[in-house]
Amino acid sequence: MSCAQIRSSFLEFFESKGHRVVPSAPVIPHGDATLLFTNAGMNQFKDVFLGTGKREYLRAADTQKCIRVSGKHNDLEEVGRDTYHHTFFEMLGNWSFGDYFKQEAIAWSWELLTNVWGLEPQRLHATVYRTDDESFEIWKQFLPENHIHRFDEKDNFWEMGDTGPCGPCTEIHYDHTPDLSGAPLVNAGDPRVIEIWNNVFIQYNRKPDGSLEELPSKHVDTGMGLERVTAVLQGVSSNYDIDLFQHIIRAIEKLSARSYVADLEHPDGIAMRVIADHIRTLSFAIADGAIPGNEGRGYVLRRILRRAARYARNLGLTEPVLWRVVDALTEAMGEAFPELIQHQALIKKVIKAEEEQFLVTLDNGRAELEQAAKQVTDNVLPGAVAFKLYDTYGFPLDLTDLIAREDYALQVDHAGFEELLQQQRDRSRAARKTHVQTVQAADHGLSTTFTGYSTTESQTTVLGVADNQVILKETPFYVEMGGQVSDTGMLVVGGSQYAVEDVVKSGDAIIHVCETAVECTVGDVAIARLDVPRRRDIEREHTATHLLHEALRRVLGTHVQQAGSLVAPNHLRFDFSHFERLRDDELVAIEHMVNEKIFESIDVVTEELPLEKARTVPGVKMFFGDKYGEKVRVVFVDPDFSAEFCGGTHVRNSSEIGLFKIVSEGSVAAGVRRIEAIAGRSIPQWLTKQRQHIETLTAEAGQLHERIHQLERELQRNRTQQLLQSIPSLLEHAVTKDVEGGLTMRIVAGRVDVEDMDQLKAVGDELRQQLGKQGIGLIGSVTDNKVLLVCVVTDDVTSRYSAGTLVGKVAKELGGGGGGKPHLATAGGKDVQKLDATLSAFASVLS
Repeated sequence: MSCAQIRSSFLEFFESKGHRVVPSAPVIPHGDATLLFTNAGMNQFKDVFLGTGKREYLRAADTQKCIRVSGKHNDLEEVGRDTYHHTFFEMLGNWSFGDYFKQEAIAWSWELLTNVWGLEPQRLHATVYRTDDESFEIWKQFLPENHIHRFDEKDNFWEMGDTGPCGPCTEIHYDHTPDLSGAPLVNAGDPRVIEIWNNVFIQYNRKPDGSLEELPSKHVDTGMGLERVTAVLQGVSSNYDIDLFQHIIRAIEKLSARSYVADLEHPDGIAMRVIADHIRTLSFAIADGAIPGNEGRGYVLRRILRRAARYARNLGLTEPVLWRVVDALTEAMGEAFPELIQHQALIKKVIKAEEEQFLVTLDNGRAELEQAAKQVTDNVLPGAVAFKLYDTYGFPLDLTDLIAREDYALQVDHAGFEELLQQQRDRSRAARKTHVQTVQAADHGLSTTFTGYSTTESQTTVLGVADNQVILKETPFYVEMGGQVSDTGMLVVGGSQYAVEDVVKSGDAIIHVCETAVECTVGDVAIARLDVPRRRDIEREHTATHLLHEALRRVLGTHVQQAGSLVAPNHLRFDFSHFERLRDDELVAIEHMVNEKIFESIDVVTEELPLEKARTVPGVKMFFGDKYGEKVRVVFVDPDFSAEFCGGTHVRNSSEIGLFKIVSEGSVAAGVRRIEAIAGRSIPQWLTKQRQHIETLTAEAGQLHERIHQLERELQRNRTQQLLQSIPSLLEHAVTKDVEGGLTMRIVAGRVDVEDMDQLKAVGDELRQQLGKQGIGLIGSVTDNKVLLVCVVTDDVTSRYSAGTLVGKVAKELGGGGGGKPHLATAGGKDVQKLDATLSAFASVLS
């Protein structure tokens, strides 16, 4: 069977047992900030096991896309160097939510493996938790006792956390040994006997004191690695030898012009396995909305991509090549996961852009590393070198480890690296400290209630005072958080008013920092009054930020994630993950979408929800790394458009924003873009500045235009003066001719290089002046493949010879015509080739 057939047969088998086949959850767990990536099939059913959610079905089956590259599930370093570890894999799973339990789960596992897939029963071993006699007895229906093994908590007891749902598990292992001698190798980390299926029986609740209590509803949570079981069923010893991986590896062979070698020690084999694995992780993560970056899951993806790019170099590939492997992956897995087809172009574009950027830094960093390696005497690369590679060239530590080990047989001083990294963090933290740090450190043990969601003024009591810093029992003043700046306003106490310039959090207390020392004592009545217009401006900008976030995702794609923000009274700034400059049409579409939501006059609704329930809100945005309590505040601007975890303040209806305008877009870091925008009252101010700026530019443009004309005139004069310098040469070649009436005429005919007729006329006029008396001149030029002619006659002979008549005769010879006054006339012609001959014969025209 092919890998695709095995996947289908698993789902079909459990569908026949009454299971609902459900789609895989995305590998980006947008509803769970505790996870970087979806790393197990149970992730999407976590709420069911916790008792905070339920499904309309009691039995489910799926194939779940999983990424394991962080925390205790981190297989990155093993990938490529063994046959069965992956950063991305598929977990086939079947689930029971309070329905069937151990007997059915074990029996169906056995039925599928042996009756449907035809595995040899004598090659299967089962493990059970040391006290789980029930599972042991069920397994005795299928296996001899010497194939059933008891293990402790480390191997056969599953727990979601320190407290909560948990239970024993039973694993199924496959014995690859030729003589079926693998019993001692079960759970020994030996690939000759490998785990292929795990059935978890969630039957207990772990209490805070460590004790276990029976759950009222018992669940089954199973998982089987598709790649591993496919290797078993296809009779190969390596996951990378299954048809799915071989299709990808053949594409890598073609790109590198090298052959895959299955030997675990062969560098080409290692490189191809790494690339084949990593391209799956990158492609599925990007398809589900992630993008390489500098923080969180983005940084993990960047590490993976750079590791793969480094191994591509080992195959002799010096140009970006990883993106070219995406097509083979899509061919192999696109039918089962159509998101690969849907986002294929985006995946390739992101990977190519990231790879191009890294290859430049790779060469620079390699040169730095090579120099440092030459100076090493104890086989240990100093932590300072590793830190410089990280800080200056963006080398993840594991990449430096890889290059140092493979190219120079060196180890890296991790402790030294971590010490320097911590020093950098400390410096950054110190730089962010403000003048109120001394107050924040005070051990006052006081608590302030925030009233600013519903009021802009509070009459309250003074709990503490020190110089210009006051702690109140209640306050409407918002403390800077989540990008929204702190409120300012007025504090009235003891008949005096004090301007509040800042507020800061210290423990559970809010400290009001005033411009001057406050004359009051503990227990005094005080009025805390916001600068309301400023607060309203902030609210407009903040709600506009939510609309902008959603508009970005809808226009650019779901890979867009917030990477930072600032909400101020007169502008907003929003940083987000994206890999290229936004086009003008994209900016127009985003701005239009935000303004349409403003014009729809949508009520802005805020709800405080239990965390687990909030996570199930469709499309809700929450941010990895943020710490949330048991209840969270969710802000909705049209439930079908924007829903976001947020503790900030907002308008009551989108129409209050007024208008939204993007004023700039640019890059702030690799893979991170920044939009700056304004909303509400800021826009008329911005328009006034724009108008003033335009007026200034218009005035400057007028001045510049006049200056340009002046320079052009000067240039024309200079050019003419240069041309006039050719007149003496023309006069030197003048000829004399006696004509009727006893006149001796001086005749000048020649060619001059000019840009236009005006310049030629200027030369002709000067020539006429220098001829003095009894003179005739004809000068010609070729401009834009046309002949220009000017004929001049001195004043004393114009009664006999007219410049207009003469130039007309000449022009006729050149296929043109012309005329003018007796003393100066112009003409044009088409026959450029005859010009020189015509000028030479000009004297013969005179009689």
